[in-house]
Amino acid sequence: MSGLSCGLVGLPNVGKSTLFNALTKNQASASNYPFCTIDPNVGIVEVYDQRLEKLSSLSKSQKIIYAAMQFTDIAGLVKGASEGEGLGNQFLANIRETDAILHVVRCFEDDDIIHVEGKIDPIDDIEVINLELALADLQMTQNSIAKLEKQVRGKKDLQHTLDVMKKVASHLDENNPVRTLELSDEEREAIKMYNFITAKPVIYAANIAESDIETMSNEFVKKVEEYAAKEGSLVIPICGKLEHELAQLSDEEAKEYLDALGLPEKGLNRMIKVCFTTLNLLTFITTGEVETRAWTIHNGATAPEAAGKIHTDLQKGFIRAEVIPYEDFIACGSRGAAKEAGKARMEGKEYIVKDGDVILFFHN
Repeated sequence: MSGLSCGLVGLPNVGKSTLFNALTKNQASASNYPFCTIDPNVGIVEVYDQRLEKLSSLSKSQKIIYAAMQFTDIAGLVKGASEGEGLGNQFLANIRETDAILHVVRCFEDDDIIHVEGKIDPIDDIEVINLELALADLQMTQNSIAKLEKQVRGKKDLQHTLDVMKKVASHLDENNPVRTLELSDEEREAIKMYNFITAKPVIYAANIAESDIETMSNEFVKKVEEYAAKEGSLVIPICGKLEHELAQLSDEEAKEYLDALGLPEKGLNRMIKVCFTTLNLLTFITTGEVETRAWTIHNGATAPEAAGKIHTDLQKGFIRAEVIPYEDFIACGSRGAAKEAGKARMEGKEYIVKDGDVILFFHN
């Protein structure tokens, strides 16, 4: 699941658990992902992609396997968490292991749901959490600097890492996240092992009321969008209450409900896609009678690297790849017809895979 995990953070009563529960109602069957243990606060969720359904019907596949993402519900995040308030240190360990942060922010009024600070102020909420994350990183950085200063006496090659860590510490000290610090590739490499929480990309999930579904916006959402734009983060408005209701319905009933509301798809699907984009991931597809399957790779991966996603032997023995863009495959109706129409290309080791490529690998 490497490169595919999001940690959900948010203050109490912002709707984080409602969203997480709705997500995990759509949980992928663990049998397709044999190495994932799913504990109460971790869910493996399918990344729904209608391209697979169309390819599957053309190939008469026995099954469809979607790409998947892991979502972790990070509990215990309150003011003072970096000092061990709430579940403090436990949540910090969980969040360091994720690839991106999905920050749920309350953008709705509801007298029945008490806000932890007594008022609705999304920017204040965001800053409470961002401060805790920055303090946690700062604490780790200071501890690491103390160790490096002792080690550098015997290992001069650690001086560069120490210098970069000091640069990071002063940036964090001004309550700035590591992701906004300008670093060279060499500097990034030197501190990669430290896994800073505030270096991870953030997506803000603005949790709105059902009355705002039509516009997917309100004054609170606009404030969050302004804040996010300054740090280059994305915002996804979503109604946790609606998603929770949809999760209780069958696929058919959910579709009817969405049609009645004039919505093209579930907010959760939009949210998962935004997480996917933020992590710079794309999908290539394999299709045949046995299965139609989505495979996840990082943008910029070569054909042999894509082959390695399926099996390391395919990467080692890679000869070439037959590539048909998804649109061409659908237009032609089959692999054979796409070949006859000249839409199937033979690509070598240098080929950079594109989203939606339908690929057949040839290997030794």
